Amino acid sequence: MSLELNEEIYRTHTRWMNRALELAREAGEAGDVPVGAVVVDGNGKAIAAASNRKERDRDPTAHAEILALREAARVRQNWHLENCTLYVTLEPCPMCAGAIIQARVGLLVYGADDPKTGTIRTVLNLPDSPCSNHALSVIAGILETPCREQLQDWFSRRR
Repeated sequence: MSLELNEEIYRTHTRWMNRALELAREAGEAGDVPVGAVVVDGNGKAIAAASNRKERDRDPTAHAEILALREAARVRQNWHLENCTLYVTLEPCPMCAGAIIQARVGLLVYGADDPKTGTIRTVLNLPDSPCSNHALSVIAGILETPCREQLQDWFSRRR
């Protein structure tokens, strides 16, 4: 489900996506793919933030989204995150999309589409598929260019 944005809502989404970009930069500097995620509760307060840690933790599940969702559930003492918004710099992969759906996240806001593993709208659309038990609202393309360029720059330095 796509949502329209007014100026005030766009500014709010931009603010949180900028924070996710900072986290992504930190991940990249530490040797992980630069992806950052922030969970904001219904009162507009950040309750969790994370960056990719696959390399640092030697853990294939240590994606920014998974880590942020885990922390948000701990903070709220509840895995149901219906009134929360998840901001992430890159379109989630199948594992992360599944976790987002399972957590019943109220709104997903992401920056850049992922043409290889994106499962929100680019390669697959898990939220709207019959396997989804949750109607996930999605806003894509918030700060898309800086999110995409950050990833492209990081990968180009490694080739």
